[in-house]
Amino acid sequence: MKSVRGLAAGALAAALAVQPALAQEKAANRAARDEALAVVDVWLDGVQAYKHLPALSAAVVVGQEQVWAKGYGTIDAKHTIKATPQTIYSICSISKLFTSVALMQQWEQGKVRLDDPITEYLPWAKLKPLDGDAGTITLRGALTHSAGLPREADYPYWTGPKFPFPTREEVRSAIAGQTPLYPSGSYFQYSNLGLTLVGETVEAVSKQPYADYAQAQILGPLGLKDTHPFMPMDLFGKRLAVGWGALKRDGTREIVAPFETRGITPAAGYTSTVEDLGKFASWQFRLLKTGKAEVLKASTLREMQRVQFMSPDWKTSWGLGFETDHVGDKTYVGHGGSCPGYHTNLTMRPADETAVVMMATGSEAPDPFARVVFALLDKRAGFKFKDPAPATGVRLADYVGHYDDQPWGSEVVVMPWAGGLAVFDLPSDNPAPRLDILKPKGGDVFRRVRDDGSEAEDWRFKRDAAGKVVGMVHFSNESRLMPTAGETR
Repeated sequence: MKSVRGLAAGALAAALAVQPALAQEKAANRAARDEALAVVDVWLDGVQAYKHLPALSAAVVVGQEQVWAKGYGTIDAKHTIKATPQTIYSICSISKLFTSVALMQQWEQGKVRLDDPITEYLPWAKLKPLDGDAGTITLRGALTHSAGLPREADYPYWTGPKFPFPTREEVRSAIAGQTPLYPSGSYFQYSNLGLTLVGETVEAVSKQPYADYAQAQILGPLGLKDTHPFMPMDLFGKRLAVGWGALKRDGTREIVAPFETRGITPAAGYTSTVEDLGKFASWQFRLLKTGKAEVLKASTLREMQRVQFMSPDWKTSWGLGFETDHVGDKTYVGHGGSCPGYHTNLTMRPADETAVVMMATGSEAPDPFARVVFALLDKRAGFKFKDPAPATGVRLADYVGHYDDQPWGSEVVVMPWAGGLAVFDLPSDNPAPRLDILKPKGGDVFRRVRDDGSEAEDWRFKRDAAGKVVGMVHFSNESRLMPTAGETR
């Protein structure tokens, strides 16, 4: 029988042997992620250019690390100041997440109950009654957009050019003349009025102005220095991006006048950066991983991200403030935001602690962009060439670039991918499912691999007399390598 000391020594030796393998695996995973993010970078650059988005900023967070962030386009009226990860945008309805956190802090302290009538805390919030049994409008119903409340307070604040958001007093004075749309709990109806009432409840029970409370209890403790429950107009056109309207027939856009959300602030009034929302995501991952209370209890956040209401058609699910979605075997939580001139998205996948943040000016919602980023990360993470192994010693950097695809398309991009090449078109709404993966066969010959890993047709690259790659040939047809900035051919 081995001694205890011998067993311990053996266990230690085994553990030490495992460490290099784990470090190697971690490095390989990071390299795979970086390759996917390089494709993301080129693709988003194309999205901004081909969709003529004035400004676009994006970030990817994994756990406690911002692993990538970039800005595209410009943020001022004269198109001279470049967008960056530090550019401030209106985040509109993502504001609802901060308001929801604020309410759940009050819930943790026992100051509110989610299933009480909302009039328990806001006696003035009485709508006209519906005929029959309309149920009770509760805080839980407001958080899940299932209370039957109208979508908006009764003012035309989404109407330009001035966007006349009501004051708090005006919201209060109009609510008595509004009628619920449906009996509580029967249907999903997104409601800015509902989250405005949640913010009013926070103010009522905390006995602090809403904005002061949010700053002291959420934004300050989380170190979100560029996140505000207002528009920092002193930075407008400098760090705060100018908002732009939809593309017109002639391909131009008009500047959208700045606005102040006033009484609708808890639902739509915040501004932030992709870096700050990345920190907000990392806080959530940290809370769920460690279980250590920080701003909220982990159990509270877990409850907020759990499905609390499912629409009768099973197509829309919502947590307490959080949008929840189940795609395949993966769960996503977060929120989008759309305000005049600005569109933003925060999508988190708690299972692998990955978050994607998108912020843009214009009328194009970036929600689909976030899903493409996840798809590219997943595609690269799970990719390996099957036997026979790719040829070695091939300088993949020689082939990387943008190739002219006129008149059939605008351009074809070639990027490194898992020891081979990835080929995709620009413009593209989603390159992930149409990514051609090429396996090096030696020399300047590659072979496309099918989804099952088997090999298909050849792709060949051409060089000039100096040995520089100048084009690629696919099915006997050639695409020429486009010159880079400052280069002529």
